Amino acid sequence: MKRALHKHPRQRGASLIEVLVAFLLLSIGLLGMSALQINALQNSHSSLQRSQATMLAHFMMDAMRANAAAARNGNYNLGTLPNTPVCVAPADTSLPTHDQRVWMLAMRDILGQVDSTCGLIHCVAAAVGTQCTVQVYWDDSRGTGGAAPQMIEIRSLL
Repeated sequence: MKRALHKHPRQRGASLIEVLVAFLLLSIGLLGMSALQINALQNSHSSLQRSQATMLAHFMMDAMRANAAAARNGNYNLGTLPNTPVCVAPADTSLPTHDQRVWMLAMRDILGQVDSTCGLIHCVAAAVGTQCTVQVYWDDSRGTGGAAPQMIEIRSLL
């Protein structure tokens, strides 16, 4: 009995289809990683702006603590509650308006030169002192990818 000997060609290297499939999978993976990086950058930018807005709100609250008598008299009030902020820096005519102007210009420089970068300050007499509210408004569409209007508020007794 003779066995038929068939010569099987041995495969050498990878076929073109295998190389294309590997390249496609690698490309999809790299695109996914770049999308994750872009998302991380957007969230990082949003976090930075939120931190800066908080710092700016505390900046104004500290300025009012330094001039507490004027704050208790309502000289620092800017805009009206609820949610009617001022978006244009006031004229520099006294210490409270100087502080407001510096604050508004700092907000525009740090949070963006857009119409939605605004601030609100409201101090009112309370039973235990003067309740002051500081609100900072800004546009975060670049950081969050769509959730543009943002506001941070702090309250304190003077």
